[in-house]
Amino acid sequence: MQTSGRSLHAQEMAFNDIRTTLQALTAIEDHCNSLHTNAFDEAVTTPTQESVRRAVAIQLIVNRELGLTKNENPIQGAYVIEQLTDLVEEAVLREFERLAERGGVLGAMETLYQRGRIQEESLRYEERKHSGQLPIVGVNTFLRPDGAADASLAPAGDGGLVRSSDAEKRAQLDALRAFQSRHADAAPAALAALQRAVVAQENCFDALMHAAPVASLGQISDALFEVGGRYRRAM
Repeated sequence: MQTSGRSLHAQEMAFNDIRTTLQALTAIEDHCNSLHTNAFDEAVTTPTQESVRRAVAIQLIVNRELGLTKNENPIQGAYVIEQLTDLVEEAVLREFERLAERGGVLGAMETLYQRGRIQEESLRYEERKHSGQLPIVGVNTFLRPDGAADASLAPAGDGGLVRSSDAEKRAQLDALRAFQSRHADAAPAALAALQRAVVAQENCFDALMHAAPVASLGQISDALFEVGGRYRRAM
């Protein structure tokens, strides 16, 4: 499981850790066995070492210091949990039925069904947030009375947002070109083998694993585009 990226706000960004902690607690109490906790600054920048450490600490403290979590599924059997689980399962089943009615996942993609659903939910969320119907502490309620700038916009220990410099970008491009040059002899055969596996409708994972050490992501993508075409959404 992963905590909610939607709950990460740039405004009063330090509060995101509180939201993530509660989400992590809910997941662990429901016997989640693999959990990713978001860094508080993840919505606006590349997480810093300090913010990642805090995200990991959320899990460690819930797991190691909160006694209730030593018992598996401590809230199992509670009426509200069972009722909410039933409601979620019913909603998921209805969504699967809607996909099936549209010819499955691929058929629904042709009519932009999934994209439309995501946009509708995002719009509904933003409308409720901006109208105040959905209270979010520090974002649309309990605002700073003095109107001061949000000090939490600067990630901890950094003083500013993490952005790649021009030198770092050039270094990455140079490293990519050097990688492609080193494997210029091996890449074509590996990519051709990948294409053959795709055309034959075989399990292409093995061919992909052989191509990855000698071909870049762009080269692999272009090779797949040549035999499979490039997806273009309907407008």
